[in-house]
Amino acid sequence: MNVAVIGQGYVGLPIAISAAENGHQVFGFDIDYKKIAKLKLGISESPEVKSNKIIELQANGKIHFVSDISNLTNSDIFIIAVPTPLDSKHKPDLNFLNHACSLISKVIKPNCLVINESTSFIGTLRHLIKPTIDSLSKLDNIDYAVAPERIDPGNKLWNVRNTPRVIGGLSRDAVMRAVNFYDSFCENINPVSQAEVAEAAKLFENTFRQVNIALVNEFSEISSQLNFSANEAISAAATKSFGFMPFFPGIGVGGHCIPVDPSYLTYSAEQAGADSPLINLANEINLRAPIRIANKIEVKLSGTLIGKEIQLVGITYKPNISDLRESPALILIQELRSRGAIVSWFDPLIEIYNGEKSQPLKSSIDLGLIVTPHNGIDYSIWKNSKTEVIDLSANQMNFGWSKFL
Repeated sequence: MNVAVIGQGYVGLPIAISAAENGHQVFGFDIDYKKIAKLKLGISESPEVKSNKIIELQANGKIHFVSDISNLTNSDIFIIAVPTPLDSKHKPDLNFLNHACSLISKVIKPNCLVINESTSFIGTLRHLIKPTIDSLSKLDNIDYAVAPERIDPGNKLWNVRNTPRVIGGLSRDAVMRAVNFYDSFCENINPVSQAEVAEAAKLFENTFRQVNIALVNEFSEISSQLNFSANEAISAAATKSFGFMPFFPGIGVGGHCIPVDPSYLTYSAEQAGADSPLINLANEINLRAPIRIANKIEVKLSGTLIGKEIQLVGITYKPNISDLRESPALILIQELRSRGAIVSWFDPLIEIYNGEKSQPLKSSIDLGLIVTPHNGIDYSIWKNSKTEVIDLSANQMNFGWSKFL
């Protein structure tokens, strides 16, 4: 099959590479010509894709990276893998998705299959993608399916091949065509009765995590007031081998999925006239987590942060990847600075952010914060100098200091 993957980010690139590795002729498209130029050189930000694999597939003619939509005229399958962020009012921003549909409509031919992997509101395929492409292309014989992405950047265990794939569509033929395509490089395919079920499954997966993270963050507040360790209590609860899944308190939620997907679900609920108070409350709890933690830090430092030197370890949203999307660490930095603190940060995966450089761990500070602990970070300078340190990381690992939350 000739396959066009629209969007070459954390989702689109691994899909493009997987399809190319398994016999498809692939065109990886992105409007960012600088990204395309880097991919042609084998340079990728995706932890799932190795440079030598990109170069090898290009050399063998299995994949081509392009920023000109006219290169996609012979495609049989179009996969949409573009960002679906939130706007300033925390509502769905569908500009990238609309633009992708517009571009596809310029080159799509009859009997093609369009698959949406981008996370969006329930009904996106039926009420946005199909009407847009059909109207602009003037075609009425295109198949439409949805196979929501389940990429977990940096995960060493689960990848494109072994992560179960949920597929829905607007017709039986569309579902079967999508199943046949993904079956060429995915081990576990799960077709569902309609497109909306697949879309809802993706939103619910991450809303489940959002709600449970909010629960443990609230539990952390209770434990603080009652003077016991939330981490220890959660670890004790996790000794039960059924009916429980451990989540640990942290400074909030980051990445594309957990902060964003629940808002797409509440948007879907609003469109249908349904209420979602629990999800809205979970969103609110996790969004204000950095402020709540700044309050606790302020209390610990004698009630004021003015002039206090604070250094954070790790500013990405999760350990061992360089992804800054929706990172609560960045919000915490802003909040600490707004209260007069002098804040620096160290992150071995981020050289420069917002004009600031990562700085080696310092001993001459008032407080160190472990936020996103990447593997291999050496804390000995803090230990040897007896620097006061707070561990804010959301895990069970012991770095030498007790958990603060």
